[in-house]
Amino acid sequence: MIPQSFIHDLLSRVNIVDAIDRYVPLKKSGTNYVACCPFHSEKTPSFSVSSTKQFYHCFGCGAHGDAINFLVEYSGLSFVEAVQELATSVGMQVPEQQSDVHSNNARASNHKWKDNAYTLQDLLKLMQRATQFYRERLKHSQKAIDYLKLRGLSGKTAARFGLGYAPEDWHNLSTLFTDYQSERTKKELMRVGLVISSENGRQYDRFRDRIMFPILNLKGQIIAFGGRVIDRGEPKYLNSPETDLFVKGQEVYHLYSARKAIRDAGCAVVVEGYMDVAVLFEHGIEYAVATLGTAITAVHVQKLLRQTDKIVFCFDGDSAGKKAAWRALESSLEQLVDGKAIYFLFLPEGEDPDSFVRQQGKEVFEQHIARALPLSEFLLMELTRNQNLETDENRAKLIQDAKALLQRIKAPALLFILIKRLSELSRLNQHELEALLQIKNSVPPVRAPKSITRKQPVSPYRWLLSVLLYKPQYLSELDKSVLELNDENNEELSALKFLVEFLDARPDIVTGESMVSILTYFQDSPFRALFEKVESDMLSWDNGMDLKAEFSGAVNKLQEIQRKKRMQELHNKPLALLTEEEKRELKHLAAH
Repeated sequence: MIPQSFIHDLLSRVNIVDAIDRYVPLKKSGTNYVACCPFHSEKTPSFSVSSTKQFYHCFGCGAHGDAINFLVEYSGLSFVEAVQELATSVGMQVPEQQSDVHSNNARASNHKWKDNAYTLQDLLKLMQRATQFYRERLKHSQKAIDYLKLRGLSGKTAARFGLGYAPEDWHNLSTLFTDYQSERTKKELMRVGLVISSENGRQYDRFRDRIMFPILNLKGQIIAFGGRVIDRGEPKYLNSPETDLFVKGQEVYHLYSARKAIRDAGCAVVVEGYMDVAVLFEHGIEYAVATLGTAITAVHVQKLLRQTDKIVFCFDGDSAGKKAAWRALESSLEQLVDGKAIYFLFLPEGEDPDSFVRQQGKEVFEQHIARALPLSEFLLMELTRNQNLETDENRAKLIQDAKALLQRIKAPALLFILIKRLSELSRLNQHELEALLQIKNSVPPVRAPKSITRKQPVSPYRWLLSVLLYKPQYLSELDKSVLELNDENNEELSALKFLVEFLDARPDIVTGESMVSILTYFQDSPFRALFEKVESDMLSWDNGMDLKAEFSGAVNKLQEIQRKKRMQELHNKPLALLTEEEKRELKHLAAH
């Protein structure tokens, strides 16, 4: 784990306005900065960034966080990668003892880069050199150029994707690396999967006579290659093996370059081949990405849902395509949240995105995207395929087949709707069905309409939370006796006690002058959602607000609540049973 003290120091040096403005253009609005939210589609800006407290909040979708959270959600980086990127931008060094977790994926995170043979940067530079080598070879291979033209790709698109060509020779890379025979170079080429070692120890190039597609991670670094055979041969697509740089179950081809197009389109189309992505791009569909020779994984879905609210998986219409789509559905279930949507597009049998868009064009392809099958429809369609639901046995089988799938869905609204649909198909009421599925509380409670619709006044607990989150230094002026009220059902009071206890243990935060949001310390706190709501209210504060008066007023209100409560306790006690001390206390309380 990276020390919290380092993270707090990092956030105090990073200007969140500059960090976000590099990706999302911000405009000044009063004391804050605003933009259309990058996390959901909207036309009127509801995304606000506080330059004083260094956090962002969207009033539309509720996205909230600091500069680290933004990079994680916007760029799809891991928490550690986001910290590393921000630290580099302000010239800070992540603590050395943690340096082994700064790699590009979970598999590499446990690897010690600084051994005697190579470093991470050495490997990335090697991949860059190889990319340039393959690109140069493409320029001089009429065979490869003719093939790309045959597939309908222009030189501009080839350059946009960084396409190259690996010649037929078994030792092409020996011309690139003059120290090809050195043990260090051999090890590095083996590490990144560019060469293969035979049983007798001789090395030869992995990629030969193939169109080369560089694979980039979400930092824009080249971490692997995909090679497409030109003539007949197997396999049609050959990928780099998994290496210290590359885990194919975690990477999405073209996602780094397609992020803006995906946000603009409000949709990501996932296809199966690199050539499909390039040909779709050639025809103006720039928001397509591809998996890397593996089935859709939960990590793929998670990365894509960080970029858009809508994913369309595009598969061939044959049985293999249906099987691949079902695996994608299973990988998506636990990643679903209400407000996000996953669809399935099945092309006519014998067609793939490449051939279909070349024959039918962009407009027809996008019409098919618009008519794609929602995940819920595909789920129920497959569960009921070839089932005669007129028999009790088949309806029982339907419930059994659906059970494990529905138990994985964490999106409450979608789960409720699916159970309702399943209840109609099975001819059971929802409560009976929930019992069989072993799913609790999927039916939202029916609430009586509120008789008062006006906004309720902010409680003194919430005001104290606001002030202490904004300026923890006020803790020294807090009369902690106001927290002695016992009300276990009051979340704001419980959160206030939690915050005060935390600040008591962190005098460095209380006495410091940093204006960084302290929510970074509460990633796993049960009160984080409340803290985010409280913090978002600060965006409407103006410079003329008298914080000291607001703080004192909240404390005075709580003292008054305590006074009245104590008086009520004493009044409820028979006068004859009051001690002399309690009588004096009652008199004192009544006088104030």
